[in-house]
Amino acid sequence: MLLALLLILAALGAGMAAVGTVWTTVAQREKEAELLFVGEQYRRAIESYQQRSPGTDKRSPPSLEALLQDQRFPMPVRHLRRLYPDPMTGRPDWGLVRDAQGGIVGVHSLAEGAPMKTAGFTSVQQGFEEATSYREWVFSARPPESKAGGAEAAGSEASPGQPDQRPRPARVPGGGAGAAQQTGGMTSIDRP
Repeated sequence: MLLALLLILAALGAGMAAVGTVWTTVAQREKEAELLFVGEQYRRAIESYQQRSPGTDKRSPPSLEALLQDQRFPMPVRHLRRLYPDPMTGRPDWGLVRDAQGGIVGVHSLAEGAPMKTAGFTSVQQGFEEATSYREWVFSARPPESKAGGAEAAGSEASPGQPDQRPRPARVPGGGAGAAQQTGGMTSIDRP
């Protein structure tokens, strides 16, 4: 009788372990889907901020808070509904990609884990397939088009079959949190 009870408990333990593994995988995939959604919200908000810049000088936002209340107009403009936390870490901290003037041109997660999703990304998310960390999923705005350099800006976008030229954070061995990294004219800062 005692042996049968031990066998039943062992079977239940193995079943619970399998359910736990499946639940962890499902939760991870949901967080990744949320990261893709939230990252796209930030990317679109940054592009909106750049496109709506007064005059011909298209600027990037100096902070994420500027996406909530754009004070450059008589009536403040909202490019983003709210500041979203990073779904992978659960914290409001994001890695920021800045341009030469210090404006934010992209965001990325500060999570270290390797993505489960490796295919099925949109054309705007080119390069995510090769990512080995969530930090490499950089949601960056397309360079703003100015009236003086419209042809140059249009030529900088990726053509079908060619890799996307938007900034990506550099892989620096030992580059921990808070490290600033120069990336093709852009600086990636791990913490805002």
